[in-house]
Amino acid sequence: MSTRSTKRIFAAVGMTVALATGAAAHHGWSWAEADQIELRGTIQTISMGGPHPTLDVATADDGVWRVELGNPRQTERSGFVEGVAKPGDQVVALGNRSQDPKEKRMKAVRITIGEKRYDIYPDRIRTN
Repeated sequence: MSTRSTKRIFAAVGMTVALATGAAAHHGWSWAEADQIELRGTIQTISMGGPHPTLDVATADDGVWRVELGNPRQTERSGFVEGVAKPGDQVVALGNRSQDPKEKRMKAVRITIGEKRYDIYPDRIRTN
């Protein structure tokens, strides 16, 4: 095998590893705490785009939090689709907050708007 072919193979392997690592970091839960918290507030903005729909939620005493939902299809399967919530609605988000205490960000496993619950990650919901 030529040196040029060997370099190409190593470059391809390196690129594959880099992409896989990035995808795992993005889609994993390693950035979030193991314990779940409940966040209550008012929806300021809703984004239904990829890679994950998000809510910006204003809390009474802790500022605005970014609440990440599942991927668009998973979020849709939970019943949370465009139009079921709007800015100004009250929301309760159950999920795992960022391990970085300075970052007001959480990955929601369930959100509740009014009396309607949307289980984004039903297998991850831990309730007492």
